[in-house]
Amino acid sequence: MSHPGPLLIDPASIAFQSVLDRLAPTDATVLIVGETGTGKEVVARYLHHHSPRQAQPFVAVNCGALTESLAESELFGHEKGAFTGAAERHQGWFEAAEGGTLLLDEIGELSLPLQVKLLRVLQEREVTRVGSRRPVKVNVRVIAATHVDLAHAIRERRFREDLFYRLNVAAVTLPPLRQRREDIPLLADHFLTLYARRLGRPQLRLSAESLATLMEYAWPGNVRELENTLHNAVLLSKEPLIQPHQLRLNTEVLEQQPIGEQALDTFLRQQLQSDSGPLYQRVLDALVRNAFELSGENQLQAAALLGISRNTLRTHLGHLGLIKARRSLASGERRDITQQNIQDRVLRIGYQKFGNLGILKARQSLEGAFAHRGISVLWSEFPAGPQLLHALDNREIDFGTTGEVPPVFAQAGNSPLLYVAWEPAAPQSVALLVAQDSPIQTIADLRGRRIAVNKGSNVHYLLVQMLDEAGMTLNDVRVLYAPPKYPLTPSDHHAVDAWMMWDPLLSDAEQGNQLRVIADGRGRVNNHQFYLAHRDFAAHSADLLHQLLAALVQTGSYIDANRSEAAALLSAELGLSPQALSHALLRRSHQTRRMDLSAIRAQQAIADRFFALGLLPKAVNVRDAVWRD
Repeated sequence: MSHPGPLLIDPASIAFQSVLDRLAPTDATVLIVGETGTGKEVVARYLHHHSPRQAQPFVAVNCGALTESLAESELFGHEKGAFTGAAERHQGWFEAAEGGTLLLDEIGELSLPLQVKLLRVLQEREVTRVGSRRPVKVNVRVIAATHVDLAHAIRERRFREDLFYRLNVAAVTLPPLRQRREDIPLLADHFLTLYARRLGRPQLRLSAESLATLMEYAWPGNVRELENTLHNAVLLSKEPLIQPHQLRLNTEVLEQQPIGEQALDTFLRQQLQSDSGPLYQRVLDALVRNAFELSGENQLQAAALLGISRNTLRTHLGHLGLIKARRSLASGERRDITQQNIQDRVLRIGYQKFGNLGILKARQSLEGAFAHRGISVLWSEFPAGPQLLHALDNREIDFGTTGEVPPVFAQAGNSPLLYVAWEPAAPQSVALLVAQDSPIQTIADLRGRRIAVNKGSNVHYLLVQMLDEAGMTLNDVRVLYAPPKYPLTPSDHHAVDAWMMWDPLLSDAEQGNQLRVIADGRGRVNNHQFYLAHRDFAAHSADLLHQLLAALVQTGSYIDANRSEAAALLSAELGLSPQALSHALLRRSHQTRRMDLSAIRAQQAIADRFFALGLLPKAVNVRDAVWRD
């Protein structure tokens, strides 16, 4: 849903876009309301990219995914020592979005105590990190999004009325796809062309019957469901013309006419007057049970039918006894979730837009290999390794790849990860850069300087090594934790003196004239690449892991034999020049191999160093986290 879509022609869409065009140039707080899958984040990005803040960060936070214990720290940041495990100062999402736009998705999921603190931030335009009493001014445009009825939540005392009015400065309601059917042919053609091109089958077309089927369908999952439907059809189709049966739509939903609001009101009044016991729970249970059955016990589809998140659905299913309740997770009984994933036949892969997994996703060869087994491949993009490891820990993905440092931090936090495979070192792929006219010439000149680092990343370790080389520690510099970016804006140069970067952004920066390299990883770090899996997934899906590794080995051979083609493929995905990407691909080996003693020892050396520096809360034994299949 992050790629640009086509121009829309339905009157409802045209009217909606005209509203966005009026709101985009302003700094007004916007509340986006829409059903699941309607593209609320796409709308938020549209507002950002058509605003004066377009050159500054756009940060999206899913409030529903924030755990109660860490939500305040994630949003507002924390100071070193604020709580157990807070080894360093942490910049929150508000500070990370400085000068730009912050999307608070699923705002209705925030707890009441956090709503109070968020209200204060919106009023005062400043945040106070956990463990600090000093407020920090922030310049951020806030956009909130929700699929729930906040007015109803206010009546149930689940959402603060004063916060609602603070967010509701400008409200836009995203019409569901069933209310803008004239857009369906255009959207369908867009998604079909996109995935057919990626799979190397540009001749694919929809039959007239298939298009008529799409037009008649109710689309409970909205644009996201349409996209997934076309993606799946491209994978399954063997002929150039896609027929209705290859769309795999829920025909029971297709044939069922939506019940009118008046008829629904009449039915509910009759039930309330029948004195047959409390109605609310009976209706709720019936809705969840029927959605679960209609979707073939597919949780993602059932959640889309109901217009709720999968997490909320799982809670209801647990209460009904249809799946194991969430409390079983605390007892280590995670097998039920893994078995459910197998029933859903979904392989969830986390990736960063580079390297073997990035190429594998762009070529769509894995989808073709798994299609005959009824397995769908879902890709989740992450800006860096720490965020990917967080998703792996929370079972949002099954498999992914990071550099050598994020897994060490994750293990110290008891993440149930396993090292599956690795790729050889590429120390020249990470470096420290400064502006061309900067007075900084050597590592020693960094003392007291502001350095942008992505926390827990490979460049974090490189910075430690470089400072040690110059007789300094992290206390001798001012570390600003922020995700990597390039090109840089004037405000970036004002806020930071040096930047830690890695490929492919590093290669892109080296080919420009903004920055120059002070030192890279050679002689300081290895910068291995590791493939990781969740323990439960590895235990129950060893066959998928073996096929994944085989695909990665083939992809590595493809990159080495067709570097220009691979760079061109990535260029279309990343918006970076083929020359920079070709250079980045050239200085890393892409030969995936199973874990061996040399890789384990290299990881253990990093873990021991970080523990000795006090950056890890406990010692880590890397051998305990190696896949032994």
